[in-house]
Amino acid sequence: MTAPFLLSRVLLRFADDDDDLIGNLSAAMLTPDGSLWVASDEYLTLERLVPTGSHLYGDQRAYPLGEYVELSHPDHEIDIESLDYDGYYLWLTGSHSTKRKRPKGKLTDRDITRLATITRDYNRYLIARFPLVNGELFKACTHPDDPDRHLTAASLQKSPDSNQLLDALITDPHVGPFLTMENPLPSKDNGLDIEGMVVRGHRIFLGLRGPVLRGWAMILEIEVGATGADGLTLQTIGPEDRCYRKHFVHLDGLGIRDMCGDGDDLLIMAGPTMELAGTMRLFRFKSLLDLDDDSIHDQTTGRLTPLFDLPYTPHQDYAEGLTLYPCLGQAGVLVIYDNPIPARRPTAHSIFGDVFQL
Repeated sequence: MTAPFLLSRVLLRFADDDDDLIGNLSAAMLTPDGSLWVASDEYLTLERLVPTGSHLYGDQRAYPLGEYVELSHPDHEIDIESLDYDGYYLWLTGSHSTKRKRPKGKLTDRDITRLATITRDYNRYLIARFPLVNGELFKACTHPDDPDRHLTAASLQKSPDSNQLLDALITDPHVGPFLTMENPLPSKDNGLDIEGMVVRGHRIFLGLRGPVLRGWAMILEIEVGATGADGLTLQTIGPEDRCYRKHFVHLDGLGIRDMCGDGDDLLIMAGPTMELAGTMRLFRFKSLLDLDDDSIHDQTTGRLTPLFDLPYTPHQDYAEGLTLYPCLGQAGVLVIYDNPIPARRPTAHSIFGDVFQL
């Protein structure tokens, strides 16, 4: 495996020094108009940054997502983990995970109780699309290439405490056991956690940080169709009339931390499933759209190839967001970081991302 080659750094400059945003970036997408879209897993907004210089983005604008699609709760976090762009739509997914309370280090009995407490933020059960035309998000607008068609914001059908995908996965022999227990396992305990998303037409590929099963990570494939003015519904695509397919990939025991499309290929950023400091590794999975059934792939066939390990600092500087970023005439990927080291924050209002050569 070759060492990563750092092509450049990109500076993201925000309007203020809100650390809940700048210190918790979890997703990124460079769209064809040149805008860089980022999200924080603590926020209910998408943030648009535009080029203001060479490898410099600023003029931040926040888009409150509740103005475009209905959220399950006005305050619960979405835990946005991945973004993608396809066909004049910007897509996002929430993590769909539960969370375990942290000990606070004050009262022993209370801390032990907190470790037994699992909570849900129902906005996390969000898979949604937003019309994106000329750098602006819309709730609805005319299709730029066809005045007789319209683009509309929409989200996957949901109930107050679930959505159509989770309901389908409850009976799945691989994922279901993690959902049907009285308190479903949290993400950092190898529970269900969606952290990657790639969209190609009606096909959506969702990369799971967990569960990882005997070292095998999982990609869920779904197809969606419109229902009503602002709804999306799952289509039947899998064996036995399932509305999803499963693709298992062996990423050296790591889970999927983000994904992005590269032509017909898939780039997978992999890292520890549980709350560990460890290897972050980039893989290429070839010919994604050739998949037409459940599948399983190790690294012996040449279809799944490790590219390089990302540099990391234990307990800081977690690589979280991944997007294609051509740079200096080379193919590259931009990586953004959660819990950044001080050197990544030249000012309280800004943060550096890294561009690596593919």
